[in-house]
Amino acid sequence: MDAAGIPAKEVKRLEVMLECERAAWSSGRKLVAGVDEAGRGPLAGPVVAAAVILPRKRLIPGLNDSKKLAADVRERLFDLLQADPEVCVGVGAASVEEIEALNILGATRRAMTAAIEALPVRPDFLLVDGMFIKGMTIPHRKVVRGDVLSASIAAASIAAKVTRDRMMRELDAQYGAYGFARHKGYGTRLHLEMLARHGPCPAHRRSFAPVRELLEEGEPLWTTSSK
Repeated sequence: MDAAGIPAKEVKRLEVMLECERAAWSSGRKLVAGVDEAGRGPLAGPVVAAAVILPRKRLIPGLNDSKKLAADVRERLFDLLQADPEVCVGVGAASVEEIEALNILGATRRAMTAAIEALPVRPDFLLVDGMFIKGMTIPHRKVVRGDVLSASIAAASIAAKVTRDRMMRELDAQYGAYGFARHKGYGTRLHLEMLARHGPCPAHRRSFAPVRELLEEGEPLWTTSSK
């Protein structure tokens, strides 16, 4: 969408969010992808990453850090990004088993690498929210608070968050006793209460407290689907 028809205040906000991309473009980079993750902190479920390349000459109204958007707005923007032929979106995930094997940081890097590889084109530069990707051969820059400061990282934060939320709803259908659709695996009061009542299930990250503490007490993994 052109700036025409977008309120001036929104245009200014979106233009500011493109400063990281413009710095890369001005240095000769052509395909700049923003990379972000969702789900590093929860007690259950995968960690999901996304990589997004935005068009250089259009603004996308409403684009923002996923944490600042209502769930229905995130869903709408994600669908718009996926449907836009000028936007490239790649998504990757690391399973609970990979989190246990690699630790959460290593699993996040794996998910990010998978997201970049899932892009339909290979970027020549990456803007990554808050971290470097060890072993990545594509030049990249760590952007602290990137989901606020970079439009493409904000887009990636939306794609990662919406994808993970959908995956957690699927886990809720399988392990309904825990309320995964409501808290998405984070350590809320409801989740901790259900975890204490039923014990961990295979979707839980066994190295994360308090899941680890329950297993150390001899609580078995809960494997029967319950709603």
